[in-house]
Amino acid sequence: MASSPGFHQQTAQFLARIRAGDRDAFEQFFREWYPRLADYAQRLLQNRDASEDAVQDVFVALWSRRDRLPEGDRLAGYLYRSVRNRALNQLRRQRTAGKWLAVLDPDPAVPPDAETGIEDRELDQAYRAALAELSPRGREVFLLSRDQGLSYPQIADALGISIKTVETLMGRALRALRGRLLPRLDHPG
Repeated sequence: MASSPGFHQQTAQFLARIRAGDRDAFEQFFREWYPRLADYAQRLLQNRDASEDAVQDVFVALWSRRDRLPEGDRLAGYLYRSVRNRALNQLRRQRTAGKWLAVLDPDPAVPPDAETGIEDRELDQAYRAALAELSPRGREVFLLSRDQGLSYPQIADALGISIKTVETLMGRALRALRGRLLPRLDHPG
């Protein structure tokens, strides 16, 4: 996505309004970013309520630290990194809670999974299985690129890695997914 000098100036002015405490500007900012960040958190947490909680927590923290928001070019990476960190903290808490529940109730009732509603469930399952086989970092890079539409520099900034590492991880992810899914597309069933 190419951006013009006017775009950067407009973004800088918008962020300046937020830093100054303009609630309308922050609400507009929230409405623009919330759906994308909630979708990203959903992919990490596999739970819509938990993902929305994580994103809301990030926005509460952003408002309280609005005077320290990064500049426009770094903002996307900062937002995704903040949501990722919040989601990872939630996962750690869930694992800890799960260990305690297993000790207290060794045979908990687990509700069945809901149907995905996707016409070709087998292909969807193969895609999910292929994603699950990727390294955690490779999966994260792939999802940030393909699902969230981030550029390689934005992904590098969000994850705190080099652009070259993003390129390498993306290449590995694409090769693995192609290797797993192409045979299913050529010979379904």
